[in-house]
Amino acid sequence: MKFVAEKIVQKNYIVVLVCLLCVSCSQKNEEQNITWSKHIAPIVFKNCTPCHRPNEAAPFNLLTYADAVKKAQLIKFVTQTRYMPPFPADVNYTHFANELVLTDEEIAQLKTWVENGTPRGDSLQEPKTPTFYSGSYFGKPDLIIKPQKPVQIKGNGTDVFLIWKFPYEIERDTIVDFVEFVPHQRKLIHHVNGHLISYDEKRSFNYFSGENISADTKSQLMEVYKQMHIPYTDQLQPNFPTLTPNTIYYLPGYIPPVYPKEIGGYKLKKHGAFLLNNIHYGPSNADLLDSSYINVFFRKTPIQRSIRESQLGTFGLSNIEPEFIIPPNEVKTFHTHYTLTSPISVLSVNPHMHLIGKTFWAFALKPNGDTVPLIKINKWDFRWQYYYTYKHPVKLESGATIHVYGTFDNRNENPNNPFHPPRTITQGNGIESMKTTEEMFQFIFTYMPYKEGDERIDLER
Repeated sequence: MKFVAEKIVQKNYIVVLVCLLCVSCSQKNEEQNITWSKHIAPIVFKNCTPCHRPNEAAPFNLLTYADAVKKAQLIKFVTQTRYMPPFPADVNYTHFANELVLTDEEIAQLKTWVENGTPRGDSLQEPKTPTFYSGSYFGKPDLIIKPQKPVQIKGNGTDVFLIWKFPYEIERDTIVDFVEFVPHQRKLIHHVNGHLISYDEKRSFNYFSGENISADTKSQLMEVYKQMHIPYTDQLQPNFPTLTPNTIYYLPGYIPPVYPKEIGGYKLKKHGAFLLNNIHYGPSNADLLDSSYINVFFRKTPIQRSIRESQLGTFGLSNIEPEFIIPPNEVKTFHTHYTLTSPISVLSVNPHMHLIGKTFWAFALKPNGDTVPLIKINKWDFRWQYYYTYKHPVKLESGATIHVYGTFDNRNENPNNPFHPPRTITQGNGIESMKTTEEMFQFIFTYMPYKEGDERIDLER
């Protein structure tokens, strides 16, 4: 009996061993058979192609198998190091809608595919190349507003701050869902802030005439607006048309947040203009023309819940502590905070620093001491400044305090430091927006007054 039992155990052991070997071989074969058609194309088309296509931010296309093969070693390197796709926020701290982050499995598949010689596989399995509307991240807009004339940028190596008017006229009043600024000189445009100007049809105006471009000089702003023919011409009061603030926004890597139909939207009058109250061009060594334009997307449903925007830190609601001065050869951390007086539902957040930013961290403390994580960026990158939208609105109750910490590296060892040797960096005199070589420390956030059930709204695009 003992002999029979030993034979059964031995037989079962062999069966288990054979099964394990088969599974191991199967897994190995699967790893060896990573192909473009079955595995890699879906990853690339979803995560890379939206930017790696003609007239977009990326320096080369990733639309075809041939495109990917040509850049195979680079793809392997930038995904192994997680340099690409760019998504600076720490998703282990807070999750956001439409996170542009590859899984460990996807990164391993890309590595294996490259090391195995970039096999194509069965072309019949290959997904169709995604189609995009040229000139927009979102598709065909309902209205395209081109500039009256391009901006001339002098190649004198200095920052340029301008006010730029984009007049329009449509058939009837409507509702705007969101606005997309399409940069022409992507490498130069640092940021754009813009408002919507709306005219009453019963009044007199000539906003299509006048200057459409002017230097951004805060001390003479009213005179600039008059030269641009923004005021009414009938001498009645109010002299200036209605202004809807912060309808246009742009930073490197910025994509306008798109909310569900019950959130956001604003009125677009038949007569009006988008006024870029500040467009900042970084220094250029060559004379250039900029023909950036504006895409407008209409909303087919009425406005239900308007959204608001606030910011902490530089030019914001709260002071920066200590005083915002970054001495040479130092790594220095600053703090700003603000206590809410009513409950809100936070939709999106936008951290903002310049070249020597190092890390960014924002959270809220409830009155009972509990922490609400908002965002953490462990390695700041000036080139990628997203407006991060949450998967669901984040409730912050009345009495909650938002805390923001920013660390800046003003050492010579910092390759992004604009000065070698380092010099003291501040936010400048505040007359103009900050130069690229100066610094900012801002936490910008969009929100709605809180309503019961906001936490369950799906913000995934």
